[in-house]
Amino acid sequence: MTAIMKDDSYIYALVYPLTVAAKSENLSRQQAAGRVLKHLSDRYPTLVQQAALVSEELVRVAILWHELWHEGLEEASRQYFAEKNIQGMFNALEPLHNIIEEGPTTLKEQSFTQAYYPDLKEAHDRCEKYKQTGNVKELTQAWDLYYHVFRRISKQLPQLTSLELQYVSPKLLMCQNSELAVPGTYDSNRPIVRIKAIHSSLQIITSKQRPRKVCIKGVTGSFVVQKKTFIFVAGSDGQDYWFLLKGHEDPRQDERVMQLFGLVNTLLLENPTTCRRNLTIQRYSVIPLSQNSGLIGWVPNCDTIHALLRDYREKKKILLNIEHKLMQRMAPDYDHLTLLQKVEVFGHALEHTTGDDLQKILWLKSPSSEVWFDRRTNYTRSLATMSMVGYVLGLGDRHPSNLMLERMSGKIVHIDFGDCFEVAINREKFPEKIPFRLTRMLVNAMEVTGVEGNFRITCERVLHVLRENKESVMAVLEAFVYDPLINWRLIDHSQADGATEEKPALPENFMQPAEVVSKKALEIIQRIRDKLTGKDFANLYAEPIDVSSQVELLIEQAVSHENLCQCYIGWCPFW
Repeated sequence: MTAIMKDDSYIYALVYPLTVAAKSENLSRQQAAGRVLKHLSDRYPTLVQQAALVSEELVRVAILWHELWHEGLEEASRQYFAEKNIQGMFNALEPLHNIIEEGPTTLKEQSFTQAYYPDLKEAHDRCEKYKQTGNVKELTQAWDLYYHVFRRISKQLPQLTSLELQYVSPKLLMCQNSELAVPGTYDSNRPIVRIKAIHSSLQIITSKQRPRKVCIKGVTGSFVVQKKTFIFVAGSDGQDYWFLLKGHEDPRQDERVMQLFGLVNTLLLENPTTCRRNLTIQRYSVIPLSQNSGLIGWVPNCDTIHALLRDYREKKKILLNIEHKLMQRMAPDYDHLTLLQKVEVFGHALEHTTGDDLQKILWLKSPSSEVWFDRRTNYTRSLATMSMVGYVLGLGDRHPSNLMLERMSGKIVHIDFGDCFEVAINREKFPEKIPFRLTRMLVNAMEVTGVEGNFRITCERVLHVLRENKESVMAVLEAFVYDPLINWRLIDHSQADGATEEKPALPENFMQPAEVVSKKALEIIQRIRDKLTGKDFANLYAEPIDVSSQVELLIEQAVSHENLCQCYIGWCPFW
């Protein structure tokens, strides 16, 4: 606190996380953050007030009432019909009814209330009658109403492709020339970039969780006092800062992964062998707004591998899922085949398709052979770097929508780090058998020798740096594993649909038995230590193996058809 008071700039780095912590469901964390904010508000009242407003309103925009009820009714339905858990159903519905009873504050919420409140109120009354009488008919009638609302919302949501702030959050629209810094821009060595305005229209990205693309206009400058009034003096920044506003998932793990990448980049730049080869990992800002929403810095000039392949195949009149179609034609009940049968079917699909789409995309999008050569080299090296870092981290769920290609440099950029510490490898259904994604399309896009050459050399160099600095890496990852906001993910939660299953949102005061968390954390830390000392193949070798042998074994695992054919089909192992 003393340091903050001595240097005003620190407040811009702390005000967002403190505002989030003050809304925590963990009472001690909430009280501690509240005390700090009270001290800060004595000196920076407007700044603290604006931070609370922006945070609250962004959360409102991240998850509309329509989406909140759609998600809540899905969960309540699962509890009631699948789990036969009536209390679980009530637990899912009660917070939603409490929100709607508080009344709408925006035009969008008013329209929701007008359209759905009568049915929801009657359904809630039926539930209350059931609690009093135990008459199951009341619940049946309640679910007739809930289902009617759910069906109407389901039809309405796909039509929402953009949001206007005047309807969903007029307070954000009025947030102009703010004292607040643009989220994620704070740098102690540079002028503060403050929020000049937030763009009035937000695009909704078509995906399961429907994130919003938000533009915040920044401006450098300072506040000066004229006649006891603060006047903002604009500077020269004037840039647009783009973010992905995500709801329905916890962004704090991504935030910790970015911290690890920062350390890895420092280590790679300090090493004389790797510093000249442009191996740094692309990072982006992650600003949690609540337990299940946050701002993710938009990575510019990037396309997902899935989008690139989709566009390429559309132009070439090739079925997007041609490999999967071939597999289904040969074996409609693929998931129930034996391993040997799966290998045969998987191989059949690969034999009858080329798998050179990404290779051709890199060539076609390059203006000259020189640019193509540079991009291919950057692509191969960046893929190798993240393969090694992801392997140590235990990163899973690397499907084609979680890998992006940077248009100018050709570098591979990874996003969405929800599955760390081998959660995907250890899950019950569709466990991943590979240490990182190295499917045939990724290999075919490399040089003529495939993984032999730049890929293998870079893997060895990066893994050597990580092993050489294992104490530093372990220190960061141990703090990560023991973080109480993160470690509940380490407990085995069964997942029904493999890689695409939405991560459970548990309350912050959810506490696993201490010995369970501690045991799992120790196992994870030991597993990471084994990777960084060459002992992770102890089942094959009694002694620690060297870096080149470790890389060789990892590549063998990653390209093995026996491992790939067991992956969840949405992971697209045939690409």
